[in-house]
Amino acid sequence: MRLISIIFTASFVLISSTLQAQTPGKYPNKSITLVVPYPVGGSNDVFARQIAKTLGEALKVAVVVDNRPGASGTTGTMQVSKSAPDGYTLLAVSSSMTTNAAIQAKSNFDPTVDLTPVAMLARGPFIVAVNDSLPAKNPAELIALLKANPGKFNYASSGAGSTNQFATELMKVMSGTYVVHIPYRGMPPAVTDLIGGQTQLLLASGPSLFPQVRNGRIRAIGITSLKTNVIAPDLIPMSTAIPGYEFELWWGIFAPPGTPNEIVITLNQEINKILNQPETKTSFVREGAEAYPLTPAQFSSRMNSDITRWKKIAKQQSITAE
Repeated sequence: MRLISIIFTASFVLISSTLQAQTPGKYPNKSITLVVPYPVGGSNDVFARQIAKTLGEALKVAVVVDNRPGASGTTGTMQVSKSAPDGYTLLAVSSSMTTNAAIQAKSNFDPTVDLTPVAMLARGPFIVAVNDSLPAKNPAELIALLKANPGKFNYASSGAGSTNQFATELMKVMSGTYVVHIPYRGMPPAVTDLIGGQTQLLLASGPSLFPQVRNGRIRAIGITSLKTNVIAPDLIPMSTAIPGYEFELWWGIFAPPGTPNEIVITLNQEINKILNQPETKTSFVREGAEAYPLTPAQFSSRMNSDITRWKKIAKQQSITAE
């Protein structure tokens, strides 16, 4: 009897310990991997690393950034979507995921189903830049010039189906203008040809354009946020010439589908605390974005509405993937 009692007690302790380890309230109890599906150095990587250190300190575990580039972000993203839904593998990605979803006719990946939104990190507008020879000095003059010269001017993008193309095609639709699209393989050659005059217009992030704007090689004449933005407070919003026009990138954290709500809420609350810290806000502005805390439900709604919006623009403007 004593032996049976000892075995029963030991079994009870083992089962109790296992259950406690699985209790959501005990999360996290080991390191968290934050996957960035792009190479080191890009905006996704920068924001992920800024958040990872402080989040690790708050949760008292290591948060390790793991870059897994490939297939324009699809490789790492799909790996996370198939990971265990336990909160220990997360994804840091931008809203380019929504434009990709809008143009992938056949795909085994659907972000609205295959990922769980955890927290938005930041949002940031594009800068509207022109070749210095273009006479337009502000949004109103640019739109007037484009309307008076349909098809005469070219705009650059970092590639077919890129966020730059979506932002510019949305501008064309809402302003009733026609500018010829010249896709490049990445942002550097697009900026180079804008400087050289092969193209006359480029909508891109502040970090991509500000160095050339500051040295006078190109001219910034507007911003794509709906209102004046802290990223470039001196620039006039394009919405002053195109009522309602707005384009902003966003960056966020996702978990695999089926991740328990308790874990999602824990992560969301801790990340939002970090986003509200003055030092976080300042560092994000340097990267061309504003810290932007949302609840998981608000973040999910934003992602879904963006996909719907971009599918409509893709169909209307015949935007396809490379």
